[in-house]
Amino acid sequence: MPHLTSTEIAGRIEDLYGAPLATLDAHVQDQPPGMLSALLGMHHDLAFAERSIAVHRDRLAQLVQPGQDIGGHEVSHVLDCARRLVEAVAVRDIQATTVSAVLQSLSRVSPPEPAPATTASAVPAPPARPASATQGR
Repeated sequence: MPHLTSTEIAGRIEDLYGAPLATLDAHVQDQPPGMLSALLGMHHDLAFAERSIAVHRDRLAQLVQPGQDIGGHEVSHVLDCARRLVEAVAVRDIQATTVSAVLQSLSRVSPPEPAPATTASAVPAPPARPASATQGR
């Protein structure tokens, strides 16, 4: 199963909450932590991992260009870059799997319909007691 990208996750969050991501980010700043802040945090981590993958992949390609000599000093850089790339891929895979599972478990619910307005009927007054019943006391 291919992992969803941060762009696809953003779209699913926007669909779920019915607002653009920027609006949701601003809204969550004024709210206590909840599901929306958790989803946005996972999306942020996923996007960061994707950017990290791109940076380390490009750097690794630069280090191992054809025709370039790789000495002892460069080998340590290649290995370090490859390690960081693997870590970024692992983080991306975990974040994508987790946020996908959470989003799959959620669904958008329509707001509750307002209760039908009832006319406030006057509460009937209690029946008057007969005068004979109140005089004998």
